[in-house]
Amino acid sequence: MAEPTSKGPPVPVVAGVIVDATGRLLLAQRPTDKHLALKWEFPGGKVEPGESPQAALTRELREELAVGITDLQPLPRFHHDYGRVVIEMIPFRCRLQDPSTAPHPHEHVALAWVTLAECESYDLAPADWPVVAALRASENRQ
Repeated sequence: MAEPTSKGPPVPVVAGVIVDATGRLLLAQRPTDKHLALKWEFPGGKVEPGESPQAALTRELREELAVGITDLQPLPRFHHDYGRVVIEMIPFRCRLQDPSTAPHPHEHVALAWVTLAECESYDLAPADWPVVAALRASENRQ
């Protein structure tokens, strides 16, 4: 876990681990014109000033995937140093609202529903690997 550096305070970023009824997780592939092009990630984005992480995740997933979410359960927060910026990753396990439209990749190249084990075969963004580790740890405790 990287600690904050002289690059300024960590940028708060939320990530949604959307779980379907079968236990699969939603991954989204980043566009070619953005940082970490074509890497897979748990969808989300930056927390705006004055916004709670839960509100930020709800907003980001509405904007990025045109979905509503419910049952937000926090996962461990951590810092990740991307070199030019340090982020504070704030992940949540959640599920789609019922009823909800199917997720649509408005800002991503592709979407994939995968098992936790299948995450290994995806080229995930570096900050998403600790989220996978936290999911594995919680799965092992159950």
